[in-house]
Amino acid sequence: MTDIKIFAHQVFEAQPFSQFIGAQLTQVGDDHAELTLAIVDHLKQQHGFVHGGVISYLADNSITFAGGLALGGNALTSEFKLNYLKPATGSHLVARAKARSIGKRQAVCQCEIFAVEDDKEKLCAIAQGTVVSSS
Repeated sequence: MTDIKIFAHQVFEAQPFSQFIGAQLTQVGDDHAELTLAIVDHLKQQHGFVHGGVISYLADNSITFAGGLALGGNALTSEFKLNYLKPATGSHLVARAKARSIGKRQAVCQCEIFAVEDDKEKLCAIAQGTVVSSS
């Protein structure tokens, strides 16, 4: 594993909120990241769907990791937009983000969030955001 990937895992493991809700950083690359999260009752809203705030967290954090990896270090989300497409139900969520445009100090990233049930992925949200270097 490269130094930047080791760094990404160290950063993720140091995030109290990510650890609290049980998220996992399952894949990292030079310009992309994947987060997974088991769907459990305390992450649902009153209709039994995953709460929108949980999906928003996955979008934000996966975008930040993809952008941070592309920029080579510490990064922060400057802004992001999220579209909810379908209610999220199933066994777990997968958020896949990729940097689409990389500059010296910022990266524009896109993310797709899938709800998984019986190994079938259902696209439930898409997001786009800008990540800036914090170094």
